[in-house]
Amino acid sequence: MPSLEIHYQKSLARTGKDYHEIHNWIDEPSKKKERHDLGKILETANMWTERFGAEGAREYLHHLQDDVESRFNHLLEDMQKITQENLAYFGCLTEKQS
Repeated sequence: MPSLEIHYQKSLARTGKDYHEIHNWIDEPSKKKERHDLGKILETANMWTERFGAEGAREYLHHLQDDVESRFNHLLEDMQKITQENLAYFGCLTEKQS
């Protein structure tokens, strides 16, 4: 997942503010898994709307989107690598494909 610095930079580029309070809150190590719970998006977005307006809620959502994309991109890369290794193991690849 992107580092806090990357999240800050993306927010800064989008809004002119780094929204460090939002990003730090989401990625607090002891509560990170709980705070990335997609089932709580509406409740949490409302919390950030109350504090920072709609822009704050959007930055919260951007943070989650960036993390989801990062996680699934890693998963896809791992799956592609394993698939290639298995195909090569069973002799299903030509030299050009491996």
